[in-house]
Amino acid sequence: MEPSRFLLLLCMWMVMLKSRADLPGTWELLVDDARIASMHTVVTRFNTVVLLDHTNYSPNSKADCQLDPEHPVFKPDCYSQSSILDLTTKKVRPLFTTLTDTWCSSGQFMPDGILLQTGGFNDGFQKIRKFTPCEGIESCDWEELDDKVLAEGRWYASNQILPNGSVIIVGGRGANSVELFPSQGGGALNFPFLAEAEDIQSDNIYPYVHLLPNGHLFVFANNISVLYDYTNNVILKRYPALIGGPRNYPSAGSSVMLPLRGDYLTATVVICGGAQYGAFHERKTNATARRSCARIEATGEDPVWELEAMPFARIMGDMVILPAGDVLIINGAEAGSQGFELATKPCLYPVLYKPDESKGLRFVTLTPTSVARMYHSTANLLPDGRVLVAGSNTHDFYNLTAEFPTELRIEAFSPDYLTPEKADVRPTIVELPERIQYGGGFDILVSGKFLEVRLMEVNIASAPFVTHSFSQGQRLVKLTVTVSAAEDPEDEVGLYRLTCTAPPDGRVAPPGYYMVFAVNMGVPSVAKWVQLL
Repeated sequence: MEPSRFLLLLCMWMVMLKSRADLPGTWELLVDDARIASMHTVVTRFNTVVLLDHTNYSPNSKADCQLDPEHPVFKPDCYSQSSILDLTTKKVRPLFTTLTDTWCSSGQFMPDGILLQTGGFNDGFQKIRKFTPCEGIESCDWEELDDKVLAEGRWYASNQILPNGSVIIVGGRGANSVELFPSQGGGALNFPFLAEAEDIQSDNIYPYVHLLPNGHLFVFANNISVLYDYTNNVILKRYPALIGGPRNYPSAGSSVMLPLRGDYLTATVVICGGAQYGAFHERKTNATARRSCARIEATGEDPVWELEAMPFARIMGDMVILPAGDVLIINGAEAGSQGFELATKPCLYPVLYKPDESKGLRFVTLTPTSVARMYHSTANLLPDGRVLVAGSNTHDFYNLTAEFPTELRIEAFSPDYLTPEKADVRPTIVELPERIQYGGGFDILVSGKFLEVRLMEVNIASAPFVTHSFSQGQRLVKLTVTVSAAEDPEDEVGLYRLTCTAPPDGRVAPPGYYMVFAVNMGVPSVAKWVQLL
């Protein structure tokens, strides 16, 4: 190679390294081998993480091994499909009592903090399971209900907790219906909208379901959406179709409802990414994914979609609402679709979406990972403000030597607000009630350096059930901070008492446990958990 060409390539390489180093955010390895690729992930109020795959697919040992005659190579089933991670010790313990198949199932925390987990494949099709979190990881495990089953089998369904604390389960492959848990005796209700949204690829499964602050549901499937009154099983409004093809599984991008604030009358839904139509059905693994990101004011009278372009094309990304209200878009691929062996070109760069900026200024490219997180990967907000990233398995079974191997590592991504330079302005929650009531006032005692304490926010975030690029039940509500006073005005780093008002009702924030963040100049505290009743 000519010296001049070599120097040019060297300079380009150094510029690329420098540009990567200058991007916001950092990565760290939490667990090198979790012995499970988490297809479904949830964070509990005890700061543990439940990892859930599906039967016969992860290399954990069970106490009892059984032959699986349905397996094409007929080998022993000595695997565990669920584990629990202690975030403090980074210890992972296999869970043993999930007996039926949880493949592509759904879930949601109930008001008492118990995780409801529903459906799955084969023997798990109508199954209902519960997980009661506990202090530590040694004494809690799954419970499969023998006296209750789903009214209709649910595979690829979406769950959403409702204002009264019950959970609605929407759709699933071949299930164009909804049902409630606990059951109200009516069984499954026909929901023809899902049949309308179906196509040859079944792009109507894992629908995006958001509870709006008016008490109705925004339901999006394929490229169409409705305002759904689940109480009377009536469609109240049809929104304009979103151009650019399907956006749900197996062509899924991801979706969030932006933080609720102020008078809580307005809600905006965002949907980003997706696959080209036909990429799944025709197995076009190199078909470029969608770059478009769309938002709509779901509570508006005559809303329309506003589209803009992301920095990268992305299929099966995850969208995580961060404590101050920005949205992290992470994981996924730049080509192909969801499904086994159907995606290429992993999208290694996370992107920050800043919803309060003007169109064209909302995206910030972040520090890339070196780990491909594609099909069956997850991302969850942690109480310390980091984002836990787990899973990725593009294969029928675990394959640790493929081009995109089954991923057993668990990582954490730290957004820019966790840099050492911002440590001085990071608040600390010193005191917080364990329970708060709708519409009631409550005090938070916070310590730290604050230039203007009146600008401090107190935000509450739910703990969603994350699977297949959608965080079921994800929600962030910005509370009204009505009074702020220094406990000791002369103390440079002192205590401040913030008087907050809880959400007015379950339409704004359904009952349950929430992470409470104090946010100073965009920098969040470590959250404490509170139960909203």
